[in-house]
Amino acid sequence: MVFLVILIASFLLQMILPWWIIVILSFATCGLIGKTAKLSLWQPFFAIALLWTGVALYQSLPNHNLLVSRVAEMFGLHTWWLVLLVSALLGGFVAAVSGYCGYQFRKAVLVKKTTA
Repeated sequence: MVFLVILIASFLLQMILPWWIIVILSFATCGLIGKTAKLSLWQPFFAIALLWTGVALYQSLPNHNLLVSRVAEMFGLHTWWLVLLVSALLGGFVAAVSGYCGYQFRKAVLVKKTTA
């Protein structure tokens, strides 16, 4: 559930908002509906990594990877897919840390009622 919410919402919101909306979205989603810490870490990671990989391929393949190949040369890489891999991993890492922090924030402020 967290995976789909983050994937769809970040796809729609990144059309009009900056890339860092994934931080707010992952934090809020995992803070509200995250079940475990492990899921709150890995589901945002895979959602954003998949989304950014898909969007990058959608935009890069029609022009035969011209722009991403030039960016790869600027960074000293020899193949364009390494730039794609690095950007997907960085986006996934940012979303994963944010989702984990959202889950831990909810646990920290959630007051458990004790029976006395």
